[in-house]
Amino acid sequence: MKPQNCFRIWKNFKIPNGLEGENLMKVKNCRFHSTENFAAWRNESRRELIDLLGITELLNGERCPLNPRSLWKRENELGTIEKIAFDSEPGVETLLYVCIPHGVKPPYHAFICMQGHTTGMHMSIAVDWRDETKSSPQIRDRDFAIGCMKRGIPAVCLEQRYMGEHSTDPEHQPACYEPAMRALMRGRTILGERVFDVDRTIDYLVSRGDFDVSKLGVMGTSGGGTTTMFAGAVLSRPTHLMPGYCFSSFEESICAMSHCSCNYIPHLLEYGESADVAGLIAPRPVVMVNGRFDPIFPYGAACRQFTALRGIYTAAGAEPECALVATEGGHRFYAQPAWDVMLKYWNR
Repeated sequence: MKPQNCFRIWKNFKIPNGLEGENLMKVKNCRFHSTENFAAWRNESRRELIDLLGITELLNGERCPLNPRSLWKRENELGTIEKIAFDSEPGVETLLYVCIPHGVKPPYHAFICMQGHTTGMHMSIAVDWRDETKSSPQIRDRDFAIGCMKRGIPAVCLEQRYMGEHSTDPEHQPACYEPAMRALMRGRTILGERVFDVDRTIDYLVSRGDFDVSKLGVMGTSGGGTTTMFAGAVLSRPTHLMPGYCFSSFEESICAMSHCSCNYIPHLLEYGESADVAGLIAPRPVVMVNGRFDPIFPYGAACRQFTALRGIYTAAGAEPECALVATEGGHRFYAQPAWDVMLKYWNR
């Protein structure tokens, strides 16, 4: 097998120096072995991962009423945007923008979109967090919902816990450390709580009656990409996943340099590696988006992990359903090459 066949290249990218040949095939700490039965491995691994995230009771227990309420609703040149609040847990409010493009009729097939460590979901609709009536053009393709709407896809922007409007910081900067420590004291992780909020967002969409969640995408970058990957791993309802700028090796990224406290999951390295988490998405389509010069999610490690991920998808009988989009930049989203690949899956 030639190294370039280890992942799907949708632009003219080259294998980085030092990754040619056998080096690309060396993947440490991966849990999955090609001799295993995929379905049995997936079921057991998913249960264990849910336990590590500390959300077994949240996912399997009784859920509180959503109590949805509309905060405002506006029209723009692309469509209608409505700000919604609902209760994810008792006393835990979750915020959304529900964005419906002009000319799209229900039942809607949507993408749930999540920002990373930024000032929040307002970036997804390109408005100022201080005044949502004022536009605020976004750099680095952070306007996820605008990108969806321009492609005729409804978007649901989810404000992650302890970010944006859910942050205690007066400037809306992420405030993850203290909540992360409190979550650990309760046997939880805030990454697990964020995954649960994705599941509750799907509950909300089902409750509306105008969304069809049999086709449902989830996307995000950086911290939003991490939540996307883990949500795809442990939740069965998302059908298309596009994690951006988060896929690398836990050993060579999260454990090799300083990251936000929300990235750390006790015993995760004993469980496996990034490929094992992403492999639980199989056989559903997943598009990993990475920058060749991303300083905090190294591209070489991402290539090695994708080799392992491709092996898991092959074992699931779904090798064509996983793709790696490599861009010539750093830690940011590149919408056009990512969507060029995702739409090949979405529009089938």
